Amino acid sequence: MSFKRILKGIAYLLVVLLLLFVAILMVFYSKDKPLSQLLEKYSDESSYFLKVDGINVHVRVKGEGEPIFLIHGSFASLHTWADWEQELNTYFMTISMDLPGHGLTGPDELQRYGISDYASLVFGIADQLGIDEFHIAGNSMGGAVALKMASEQPDRVLTLNLVDAAGAPSNPRPVTTETTAPAVKNERNSRFSIFSLVQHPLFGKMITRFTPKFLFRMNLKQVFGDESKITDELVNRYYDMMLREGNREATLQRLTTRKPYEIEWDNITMPVLIMWGALDSWIPLRAGEALHAKLPQSTLKVYPKAGHVPMEEIPTETVIDYLAFLGIQADMDYFNSPKYLSYVP
Repeated sequence: MSFKRILKGIAYLLVVLLLLFVAILMVFYSKDKPLSQLLEKYSDESSYFLKVDGINVHVRVKGEGEPIFLIHGSFASLHTWADWEQELNTYFMTISMDLPGHGLTGPDELQRYGISDYASLVFGIADQLGIDEFHIAGNSMGGAVALKMASEQPDRVLTLNLVDAAGAPSNPRPVTTETTAPAVKNERNSRFSIFSLVQHPLFGKMITRFTPKFLFRMNLKQVFGDESKITDELVNRYYDMMLREGNREATLQRLTTRKPYEIEWDNITMPVLIMWGALDSWIPLRAGEALHAKLPQSTLKVYPKAGHVPMEEIPTETVIDYLAFLGIQADMDYFNSPKYLSYVP
């Protein structure tokens, strides 16, 4: 075979590979989804948009009573609290929000995506609603936001609930930074992480245009302890929220830009409940134990079969524990049977 024919064969192979690569990109190309399209599917009569510091924030307010702010984690939205809201609203008013760069809120023109930025935003929501004192529950990144709020204005925070929270003092990074990437990895997520993909110099840019849905199913398999609880509806919701106009670019900016922030641990003197899924592969249980050690007045509750989002994976069990922490006694039978009473002493 002549050298010329070999070169021709190599050139043909390269063209085929290039065409194949282009075809794959075309298959995975994902257009942004306009807010108007998503509103119909993911908002309800409890949804509002509040203008806070120039950001049109999607907020959901339900129930009556003492207020509880529910703060979601990275890649999530206020919908992660839906099951909890349903039960908490019997006794409390819940306020959940889509943080900038997430859900229906979308991007912030000034790119304020740090923990301190989010804490200021939630305080702004409270101020607009005329709420002086409140309880806070935060998951993952939202847990770090809750910690920052409790540290910054402790006189306004009645109780603190940290659900698989970021921001533990044992974080092996040399300084605490405004990142939502896991502090430590274990065997379950060492094979692949959406955090590492988004933060990659090449693939991070690509994912803002080419976002295959299977990545979200893979992501949820890392987040949930029990993969059988991952439904198509759940995958579609996470996927749709990411494709909201501007959210992918905001996610890239958020995960590649780190700003230092500080927690004044001595200011956190209110009652604290720490909830943790023992199978959490994003922020392992030892981070929860470190929080518990740092906050001596705290209570640590561990769920052996749950992962990173126990309030979404095992909502009944976890909300019962949270209600008990808040002074409301309930049991499993109450949640699984018709409710004839509006209050359980």
